[in-house]
Amino acid sequence: MSEVSRILDQMDRAFSGDAWHGPNLMSLLGEVSAGDALKHSVAGAHSIWELVNHVAAWNGILRRELEGEALEVTTEMDWPPVRDPSESAWKQSLENLRQSRSSLRKTVERLRDDQLNEKPAPRTENSRYVMLHGLVQHDLYHAGQIAILKKAL
Repeated sequence: MSEVSRILDQMDRAFSGDAWHGPNLMSLLGEVSAGDALKHSVAGAHSIWELVNHVAAWNGILRRELEGEALEVTTEMDWPPVRDPSESAWKQSLENLRQSRSSLRKTVERLRDDQLNEKPAPRTENSRYVMLHGLVQHDLYHAGQIAILKKAL
């Protein structure tokens, strides 16, 4: 199995597959309503919806950087705001998350193992390898936050 295949496996497990640690990101979001996603159930913490938008944003940022695009990540790119609190907008945010991951996954599938040690983006000193493992860590970190926020509802 190639290293890219192993990374894809870990990405899939953290996002929507059989995660070793417990529930994957998408399973945690499965029964969350727009109203619950909007709540700031822990003082000073982001809402579930804000976290979903943030994870989707980083799927897109990482995809673009892996493809060699030079980005300056603004606060709004990093933490896209919730502009419409409706149930349909929540469903769209979840779909944006799925689509951003699908697009990123397609980019990763095109990588060769010999490209993993290359630094693709001027914004960071990290290699593709570090960036992709960081993405898995990022998914799991925010999945843990979402699990806690759901318990606090």
